[in-house]
Amino acid sequence: MQIVATKTGYYRHSSVAASPRRNASRALGAALFALATLPPAVEASFELTILHTNDLHSRLRPVNETGGDCAADEDAAGKCFGGIARVKSLIDDRRNAIEAEGGAVIVLDAGDQFQGSLFYTTYRGEAAAEFMNTIGYDAMAVGNHEFDNGPDVLARFADAIRFPLLGANIDAARSASLAGNIDPYTIVSAQGRRVGIVAAITEDTASTSSPGAQVFFEEAESALTRAVATLESLGVDKIVALTHVGLSRDRSIAARVTGIDAIIGGHSHTLLADGLPGAAGTYPAFETGADGRAVPIAHAWALSRVVGELQLVFDDAGSVIETRGTAHLLDARIAPDPLVAARVETLAQPFAELMQRVIGSVPAPVDATRCRVTQCEMGTLVADAMLERTRGQGVEIAIQNGGGLRASFDAGDVTMGELLTVLPFQNTLSTFELSGADLLAALENGVSRVDDGAGRFPQVAGMRFSFDPGKPPGSRIVSVEVGDGDTFEALDPTANYLVASNDYLRRGGDGYEVLRDRATNVYDFGPPLEEVVAAYLASRPGFVPLSDNRIIRTD
Repeated sequence: MQIVATKTGYYRHSSVAASPRRNASRALGAALFALATLPPAVEASFELTILHTNDLHSRLRPVNETGGDCAADEDAAGKCFGGIARVKSLIDDRRNAIEAEGGAVIVLDAGDQFQGSLFYTTYRGEAAAEFMNTIGYDAMAVGNHEFDNGPDVLARFADAIRFPLLGANIDAARSASLAGNIDPYTIVSAQGRRVGIVAAITEDTASTSSPGAQVFFEEAESALTRAVATLESLGVDKIVALTHVGLSRDRSIAARVTGIDAIIGGHSHTLLADGLPGAAGTYPAFETGADGRAVPIAHAWALSRVVGELQLVFDDAGSVIETRGTAHLLDARIAPDPLVAARVETLAQPFAELMQRVIGSVPAPVDATRCRVTQCEMGTLVADAMLERTRGQGVEIAIQNGGGLRASFDAGDVTMGELLTVLPFQNTLSTFELSGADLLAALENGVSRVDDGAGRFPQVAGMRFSFDPGKPPGSRIVSVEVGDGDTFEALDPTANYLVASNDYLRRGGDGYEVLRDRATNVYDFGPPLEEVVAAYLASRPGFVPLSDNRIIRTD
């Protein structure tokens, strides 16, 4: 094991080999090692404030209430939220106020800074690194979307940031670019007190993103247990878990991993807040830990709309004796940091013209908020556009994963920028042949994790199906019918069907291994999905969003 100085002057104790960028200040590292191995001194009660974000998904500009691109006139009218300039402003204000009173503050991010707008498409994480350094984050958990463009892009991000990148259950030791760039934990100095930060990522990242064949993912609870034990052996008695696994899994971690004082989470885009519409619960949530203590769990929604503020009061034995918290909604009351706002607009100049190009109009909103649990209007639109584009090739069915639909449309003109916010992943149209039995297996996969809100939920065209989410995964599909002109016929397990999807699903993403392993006559090089949907909307002036009961929940 080795102690090395971080870019921020904090220190970390890591069992991974140091990368070249971490080999500075070895004399300081030796001194810190001596400090880290001393038993903890008796200390008075200590209050720690954690300011945190998660799942920004490159939303550097403000967003509207559905998470879509916010027009300048809407923002001026106070109808928009977030944006990195508001994040900077809120964090600066709260940190300055707390530190002026002698308080301790750390700033954490629970992952998925990547993917979601043209800022990521254009800059591949460089813009995120710049703004996170400017804000002064202390640590970040790796999210699954940080792997979307492979380990090399994530490695460049790791080299650009001035704080540790964490993932205790990520084994990147065999990755030529990532080895030594992701730590299992870090130790942060906050007003002279040592705070351990451990982190974990969702284990299905290999199927939901593109980490490559040399990056592996361990069960989160096992890896966190090991990391916590190591920190405790160093005398660290204040430990925060920084996770990208979703709220329901955070509850499991709290219940199974002893020694965690609080969880700062992400991945499920959960709004925890008191008094805000649509909140899933109070901020923070609590779960009974393995040792009987109440463990606070804090999430900050998504898309830069909220900054969480969690306050923990520790006694002199390192136990949390009081918890307070606030979810700060970044609405028009939060003035954007002017320098950061100006820098965002400078970075936006290369794609400003494309973002503003009108591709169609809709007379009513096209909603994407339910695409992971049932039929949604955006899913219907995208699936119908895919089927329309390929129908001339004999394609009968289209499938789009709900997690690939990242925002809604407001009523009115739809710009290319808004469409790219909905479909940010640069997926292309894929066509292939699949048996009815394998198609049924694909649908079973699609509804297998509906209770978790997983992104694999299937939005479809050319077919309809019903499912019972109360049944065990793998046996939830109740009925499937395939369109035949204006009528529908029951799915034939022995027949072959021509299917359109996106290349991500066809290659096995989101658990659709059956498409990767069983599809035949595959063609993965169709046009980008955003072009397919843009052409569909352009050919249908005044498009009316549909919700035609092609997906039925029987619970």
